[in-house]
Amino acid sequence: MKNTVRIPLLYKFLMTVLLSFCGFAGAQAQTFTGGSGPIHDLSTIDIPLVVSGLSPANIDTVGFGFESACIDLVHTYNADVEVVLVAPDGTTALLVSGQGGGDDNYTNTCFSDTAAAGIASGTAPFTGYFRPQGQMGIVNNLQDGNGTWYLRVTDMAGADTGFVFSWSITFGTNPATANIVRATDLPLVILNTNGQSIPNDPKIMARMGIIDNGPGNLNHVGDPFNSYDGWVGIEVRGNSSQSFAQRQYSVETRDSFGSNLETSLLGMPIENDWILYAPYSDKACMRNHLAYRLSNQMGEYAVRGRYCEVILNGAYQGIYELTESIKRDSNRVDIAKLSSNDLSGDQLTGGYILKIDWVGGPFWVSNYLPDQTAVYSNEIKFQVIEPQPSRIQPAQQNYIQLYVDSFETALSSPTFADTTVGWRRFANEGSFIDHHILIEMAKNIDGYWLSTYFSKDKDSKGGKLKMGPVWDFNGAWHGADYCNAPTTDDWQYNEPSYCQVDMPFWWKRLQQDTLFTNRLKCRWTELRATVLDSTHIFHEMDSIVTLLNQATDRHFEQWPILGTYVWPNPGPLANTYAEEIAYTKQWIRDRLLWVDANLPGTCYPPAVGTADQLASHIAVYPNPSNGQFQVVSASPMETLTVTDMLGKVVLTMLPMQNHCIVQLNNPGMYLVTVGIDGKSNTQKITVVR
Repeated sequence: MKNTVRIPLLYKFLMTVLLSFCGFAGAQAQTFTGGSGPIHDLSTIDIPLVVSGLSPANIDTVGFGFESACIDLVHTYNADVEVVLVAPDGTTALLVSGQGGGDDNYTNTCFSDTAAAGIASGTAPFTGYFRPQGQMGIVNNLQDGNGTWYLRVTDMAGADTGFVFSWSITFGTNPATANIVRATDLPLVILNTNGQSIPNDPKIMARMGIIDNGPGNLNHVGDPFNSYDGWVGIEVRGNSSQSFAQRQYSVETRDSFGSNLETSLLGMPIENDWILYAPYSDKACMRNHLAYRLSNQMGEYAVRGRYCEVILNGAYQGIYELTESIKRDSNRVDIAKLSSNDLSGDQLTGGYILKIDWVGGPFWVSNYLPDQTAVYSNEIKFQVIEPQPSRIQPAQQNYIQLYVDSFETALSSPTFADTTVGWRRFANEGSFIDHHILIEMAKNIDGYWLSTYFSKDKDSKGGKLKMGPVWDFNGAWHGADYCNAPTTDDWQYNEPSYCQVDMPFWWKRLQQDTLFTNRLKCRWTELRATVLDSTHIFHEMDSIVTLLNQATDRHFEQWPILGTYVWPNPGPLANTYAEEIAYTKQWIRDRLLWVDANLPGTCYPPAVGTADQLASHIAVYPNPSNGQFQVVSASPMETLTVTDMLGKVVLTMLPMQNHCIVQLNNPGMYLVTVGIDGKSNTQKITVVR
C-alpha cells in the first residue's frame, strides 16, 4: 500500500515539474505568422496576424513579452518603404523606415533589441537579425497580447511597388525593452495620436502636453502639463528628412473644434504654427540652432526655438527643437498684413513673403536662368507663401511678380551698381550682405537655391526686398558630403555642380559690384570682432552642449547612429558626441580663417570721404555690441537720438563732434539717428548680453 501510494504522488510531482517546464519552454518561443499583401505606390497596407492562446497573456518588458519580428518582402526601392508593428491596443513600434537606398527587398529580415547591428548600418536585402529604428518594447505595456496584430507597410514615394510574402512575431522570456525618459532638465513634449499614423498631409488631430517646470527643475513624465495641454493638428514635414527614422512635424495648436488656437509655447510669442525639428542627421544637434542664434545676434530675425525631448504615443523619440515657423507676424516676419481688399496704392505694395525651394504650390518662373557653370537647363521658381496661395488676389500676385522681375532686370542691367537706378532701388542691401555672410561662413549647401526666403513690406514702411529669415542649416557647418561642402575653402555661390542648378544669378552678379563687396568686407570685419569671433561661436556651442547634457545619451541610445553614416554626413564619422562637437569646431575655425583671407573688397576707415558722403553714411560699431558702441562721422554731429523698435526715445545727445561713445544697458534692437548739416541718417544697432 505504501508503494502504491508513493508512486502516484511521485508521478504527480514529476508531471507537474514537466508541465511547468514545457510551459516555460513554450513561453520562450511562441511564434505566430501573419499573411501577405501587395505594396502600392503612395499607400499604406495593414496585414493582420491573429494571436491566440498566448501564455501568459499579458506582455511586459520584464518576465514575458514580445521579443522579435521577421519580415519577408520584395520592393524595387527600399528607401520608399516604412514598416511599423501595430499591437492589439493600437500601440505602434517602428521597425524600419527609408533604409537601403535604391536597393531591393527585405529577405528573411528579423528585428530584435539584442541584435549586434542596427538596421541603419545594414545593406539590402538585410538578411539576418538587426536592431529596429524604433522601440519595439513599447508594445510590452502589460496589454493582453492575444488579439489582432498588424504589419503596417507604407510606400512613401511613387514609381516603385512591392509585395509582402510573410511576417511573424515571437514572444518569450527575453522581451524587448523601451528607452524611457523618467526625468530630464529639458521640457517634455508628449504627443498622443490615439493610434493614428501621422501622415505627410493633411494634418490629423492629436493631443499634446508640454511639461516645463522652469530652469533648474527636472521635468518628470508624470508631472502636470503646465506649458500646454490641448489639441493640435500634426503632420510630417520636410523633404529628404522624411526618410529618416526620427521624423519632423508641423504642429498647429487648435481648439476642440479644430480651429486655430493662438498660444505661447515654452515662453515664445503667441502664435498657432510651430515646428518640431528633429536633428537626426545633424549629430551635433545644433546646426540649425547655431545659425538662427547668430542671425538674431547680427540683428536679423530668425526663428526662436527651445530644445525639448519628445514622447510620441508612449515611445521616446529623442531630442527635438520646438521652433517658430516662418510666418508673417509682429513677432516673426514683421511686415504688413495684406487683406483681400488691398488692391491698389500703398496698400498693394506689402507685405509679401516669398521663397525659392522645392515647388509645393503655385509658382512663377524667373526671366533669368541660373548663372551656373555646369551644363543644366533649369529655371528659378518663385513661390509666394504670404499671402497664402488660396488667399492671394490676382492684382497682388501680379504686383509682387513684377516687383521681383524689376529687381532682377535692374541687377542684370549695365547700370546695376548705380546706387540710384540699380538693384538697390529694389533691395535692402544690408539684408543681402548678412544673408550672404551666414550662408558662406557656414557653407550651407541649401542657402541660395533651397529653403531661401525673402520678403517685401509696404513702400511706406521702406518696403524693399529683404533677404531672410535664414532657414535649414542642418547641412551646414560641415554637415554634408556633396557640393564641395566638406572642404573649408571655396565659395558656395560659386559651387560648380548641380547645387547651382536652381541658384539665382544674383550672388555672382553682386560680386561685380565694388560698393557691395566693400560693404560686405566692412560688415564681415565688424562681425568677426563680435558675433562671429570663434571664441563667441564656441561659447554658444558649449552652452548648447551643457544644455543638452545627458539628453544626448538618451538620444543616441534611441538612435544609435554615432559612427554610422546617415545621409549626408561627411567624414570622418564621429564615434562619440564629444568627437562630433570637436570635428565641427575645427571645421568652423578653419572656415573662418579661409574667409578672412579670401573675402573680396576693401573696408575703408569711417573717416575717409567727404562730409557730404559721410552725411549719408555714418559708422556705428561694433554691431552687435555689448551695450557700448561708437558713432563716427566726417562732420560734427549736431544731434544723436536712439529709439527702440517701437519708436520710444531711450537716449538723446548733442555731440557737436565727429565721434562719440554711446552706452545702452538693455539688450535689444535700436535705431541710431544722427543729424548732420540739417540731414539725418539712421542706422540699426543690436545690443546683446
